[in-house]
Amino acid sequence: MVERYARSEMKRLWSDEAKYGAWLEVEKAGVLAWNKLGLIGDEDCEKICKNAKFDAARIDEIEKTTKHDVIAFLTSVSESLGEESRFVHYAMTSSDTIDTANALLMREALNIVVGDALALQEAIKARSIEHKSTLMIGRSHGVHGEPITFGLALAIWYEELRRHIENLKQTLDTIAVGKFSGAMGSFAHAPLEFEELACSFLGLKNASVSNQIIQRDRYARLACALALLASSIEKFAVQIRHWQRTEVYEAEEYFGAGQKGSSAMPHKRNPVLSENVCGLARIVRSFAIPAMENAALWHERDISHSAAERFWLADGFTAIDFMLRRFTDVVSKLLIYPRNMMKNLNLTGGLAFSQRVLLELPRAGLSRETAYAIAQRNAMKTWSALQEGEAAQSERGESLYLQYLLEDAELAAAIGEAKIRACFDYAYYLRNIDAIFKRVYGES
Repeated sequence: MVERYARSEMKRLWSDEAKYGAWLEVEKAGVLAWNKLGLIGDEDCEKICKNAKFDAARIDEIEKTTKHDVIAFLTSVSESLGEESRFVHYAMTSSDTIDTANALLMREALNIVVGDALALQEAIKARSIEHKSTLMIGRSHGVHGEPITFGLALAIWYEELRRHIENLKQTLDTIAVGKFSGAMGSFAHAPLEFEELACSFLGLKNASVSNQIIQRDRYARLACALALLASSIEKFAVQIRHWQRTEVYEAEEYFGAGQKGSSAMPHKRNPVLSENVCGLARIVRSFAIPAMENAALWHERDISHSAAERFWLADGFTAIDFMLRRFTDVVSKLLIYPRNMMKNLNLTGGLAFSQRVLLELPRAGLSRETAYAIAQRNAMKTWSALQEGEAAQSERGESLYLQYLLEDAELAAAIGEAKIRACFDYAYYLRNIDAIFKRVYGES
């Protein structure tokens, strides 16, 4: 999956070259720390930092014999140095290198994801403001509820992404942690200052306490943060898929010149990009389980976490990066049909205004039970008439529900014709939209 969906920036980050490059950064940070503490002289420190390099093909060759990737890496590095190589990896264990390097890679990858999420958020904001007052029907259980606006629906997405971005930033702080505490985490062979200095050279926090590894609850939080973000993107994509259904047709994905929707049916315009996103969300969510199971390792550590992380870190970041970029494109180019939105709003003959009628009657002195009975009995008449094929609106443009309400003697006696008609004013449902948008987007 990495090869298929990766863009060059994320693909590079999870390549073997980038992994070994991060390992080398960690090893050099250790050398610099020992130099600062007086163990390694300036000349040897300079030689290592200037000349140390690795050969990925050579590492693969050595690993065939050693069956240990870090030892193979260190052997390759030592071949680029002289006697000073004895100080590389001094008083360190493999997980000092791997886990601290992982922190560097995860930090860079998560910053990319945050940037992707911000770009999607801006695309949503632009379309939301564009359609702030575009009326459409709101749906509950998939059934018509009351009028809302398309911009309001998108403002929900914007705010949801805001929470994810905040969560990702907090998660960044959780995973940007390194360790140089040695084989069992006891600092038996190095002072605590060694770890503090080495991590500071890398721009990482040092773990307050560790065993042989960085604890995997940190990685599990990352996996869950990505899974939650993927779930929200899927939620947004599912809405687009619904809006594009032929029976709804309120919005649809952009369909380019020359694009084909079906090998058999030339008329098809399918929401394939949103469907791609939904499928990948299932993959990203699936990584949360092994990440959480990796938290329970034996004693000071085992390596059962290692195989799973070689998959889910690269594939999880790659998939979420692809999802965010693809869905940003979908939102930016989304075709929106306000006339169809209004047609659907009126599809049920004015039933979307039933609560407006219900709330007017208690103000006239009727009990809620009586008010509900009046509003509902006329709604049920409307449903029955629609099922029989009666038009939702008269030739004068009056809705079927309004006609039944005007014919209801009890209702007419309670509030009169003018107030009944006033209940069908679309502007009523727009009166607080500006205030809501101010909450979400601020003064501008």
